[in-house]
Amino acid sequence: MAYESIRLKKEFVIDQIVTIHYFEYMSDFSYPGESHDFWELLCVDKGVVNVQADARTHTLKAGDLIFHKPREFHNVKANGVIAPNLVVISFICKSPAMVFFENKILKVDSVEREILARIIAEAKAVYLSRLDDPFSEKLIRRTDGPFGAEQLIQMYLQQLLILLVRRCQTSSDSPSHPKSLAKNSEDELFYHLLEYMNTHLTDHLTIDQICRDNLVSRSVLQKLFQERAGCGIIDYFSKLKISAAKQLIRNRSHNFSQIADELGYSSIHYFSRQFKKITGMTPSEYSGSIKALTER
Repeated sequence: MAYESIRLKKEFVIDQIVTIHYFEYMSDFSYPGESHDFWELLCVDKGVVNVQADARTHTLKAGDLIFHKPREFHNVKANGVIAPNLVVISFICKSPAMVFFENKILKVDSVEREILARIIAEAKAVYLSRLDDPFSEKLIRRTDGPFGAEQLIQMYLQQLLILLVRRCQTSSDSPSHPKSLAKNSEDELFYHLLEYMNTHLTDHLTIDQICRDNLVSRSVLQKLFQERAGCGIIDYFSKLKISAAKQLIRNRSHNFSQIADELGYSSIHYFSRQFKKITGMTPSEYSGSIKALTER
């Protein structure tokens, strides 16, 4: 029997990344706009922004994603109330299938959010460039970056594009991303717990309380978060609190004492210690650094 190979069909080919950013903006941030000869995707992780794409203006909320095609003028502005977190990735892709993304606003699901998070994580590991600098125009490789990181970024980004197209072409009664029942159950539990913690950000949660309220064992809880987040659930909850604090700081609607009180910290001193432990900066230093970046 004579074997014959088949050349794999590639719908999207991305060989060059221009920029990868994860921004934390102040509530009054405004980027004047630009146009360039490559694609750019913008996904709102948190908050609300107004985006102009040529003559069109859109208000994007958390989970919304927009693609800017080559030579399309675009800008972004915070709404003055809610400080946004944005993922921005620009890349060169000349595949004909990219026409699908022209003039579209899409909503990312949990799987696609996870892919974006993996792209950001790999970029942090392989590039020296600051991902939070909106004016950075060049990625600089680390000499000691992890093996295969850039190829993973390429694969994740191509996977994201394929899944977005598939989901939009799939009827509503078909699953977007086929999974085993066990994997689906783990996903549901993980995102249920995230929602639970986000609704209890002002509380002082313990593992026992989380287990009791969600009918899950301590061992399952700890295993799930070690696998998905690389830390215990209480550490993850602390990071969620500080993430909420960062957004409140950038909203400019609360002072540090009010933020500490709103998020259930026993004192502003304990809040400041936790903030520095997780971010490496005091609340004042964080506020100053973000303000300096956005005012450049």
